Amino acid sequence: MSTPTEAPAARAMPRIGDPAPTFTAVTTQGEINFPADYAGKWVIFFSHPADFTPVCTTEFMTFASMQQQFKAYNTELLGLSVDGLYSHIAWLRAIKDKITFRGLRAVDVAFPLIDDVGMAVADKYGMIMPGKDSTKAVRAVFVIDPTGTIRAIIYYPLSLGRNFDELLRVVKALQTTDHFGVATPADWQPGEPVILPTPGSSNDAQERMDESADGVECQDWFFCTKELSADEVESAIHGASSTAHKE
Repeated sequence: MSTPTEAPAARAMPRIGDPAPTFTAVTTQGEINFPADYAGKWVIFFSHPADFTPVCTTEFMTFASMQQQFKAYNTELLGLSVDGLYSHIAWLRAIKDKITFRGLRAVDVAFPLIDDVGMAVADKYGMIMPGKDSTKAVRAVFVIDPTGTIRAIIYYPLSLGRNFDELLRVVKALQTTDHFGVATPADWQPGEPVILPTPGSSNDAQERMDESADGVECQDWFFCTKELSADEVESAIHGASSTAHKE
């Protein structure tokens, strides 16, 4: 009687708050050691299913067109698929030489794209979803902070292109949270009110309701917002970015 073949053990996916799994890899911009080479910077590390595919092409063109916007927030871009280096190079050249998308043309993708034919890095980050495809990475996004800690994880199916304005918003919101010790509400954009942390005791809650601080509005003890101008946010974030670059 034949014995059923056991499915390979699934690797535990990294979680928010975990250190980003380390790796060394060859990329279109040379070899990298991750996350050590990115110490002091934020990183958006993302995967795509395959080179020479149309949805991925639109994503890379959009990311490349926004690269300087991300850099303004001390954020680097790092891509991955389970294709080889020569395939990556040929695809990026085709994008630059042949493809137009939403007015973008002759787009030069200057951020690194990882060669991961053996799927070693994709496996570490849980980018392969066997229930969907055993050889293609889904559209995973990991937002990693300057200490190498995973701060946000977003997964998209193969057919769904990402919203890049939202990815930039996530970076801005996380940096605002870190700098000001606040939270950001649904659909928050710089310049809109932020949320103050929930009081830790009944006395703190009562004091918050009794006191009226400038720019603070409490609708109930647990729901207090604070005015924070876009200039304050931008100044704080870009100031922190400048300090990080000097260090």
